[in-house]
Amino acid sequence: MFEHKTQPGWVAVEEFLTATVVHPDDALQRAVSSAVEAGMPPIEVSPNAGKFLQLLVQISGARRVLEIGTLAGFSSIWMARGLPDGGHLVTCEYLAKHAGIARANIEAAGLGHKVDIRVGAALDTLAALQSEGQEPFDLVFIDADKEHDADYLDWAVRLGRPGTVVVLDNAVWEGAVLEPSMDEVNAPGIISALELLGQHPELDATVIQTVGSKGWDGFALARVR
Repeated sequence: MFEHKTQPGWVAVEEFLTATVVHPDDALQRAVSSAVEAGMPPIEVSPNAGKFLQLLVQISGARRVLEIGTLAGFSSIWMARGLPDGGHLVTCEYLAKHAGIARANIEAAGLGHKVDIRVGAALDTLAALQSEGQEPFDLVFIDADKEHDADYLDWAVRLGRPGTVVVLDNAVWEGAVLEPSMDEVNAPGIISALELLGQHPELDATVIQTVGSKGWDGFALARVR
């Protein structure tokens, strides 16, 4: 797996902000610890990023959220907490083992009634959602295999509506967007997605760089026109 480099100051500031402002509770901490115990890679979003997603759900007034990449359900819990009564989150997870752990964490957080975990290749799940005639999603969070980022963005538009908010995680990847040879597996997919964001006639987007416990990275924020 591609290694992200961190600096002590970045991590210390993140820990300070998490403890001072964000205050993740036991259910969220359980989601992180369960991932470690199951041997999952430590690639969930940071607590401050999770709270950012929750606030985005609330600020946008989203009632229907689509997440691509569940892992242990950490970001799912954040976003589901931002949903109003009657709101719904559909999250796509490739591995059944991960989905099972996420389901337990989401249930323990009291959010099982708001979350639908779909197991299997995300591209197949997204096509199935379209064939089911699901209502458009109001917010889409993409944090899965980077090779298919551009495809996921395309599906975000197809399953969204004018005004849908789209968040694409890992948009800087330690600067590999400028040096794809740093990660020949993931960087090309990220670059393709960024190019699509800049060219897609139905997307208006920007990218924010970040530093912290996940290294030097960033996220793209877009709105469907």
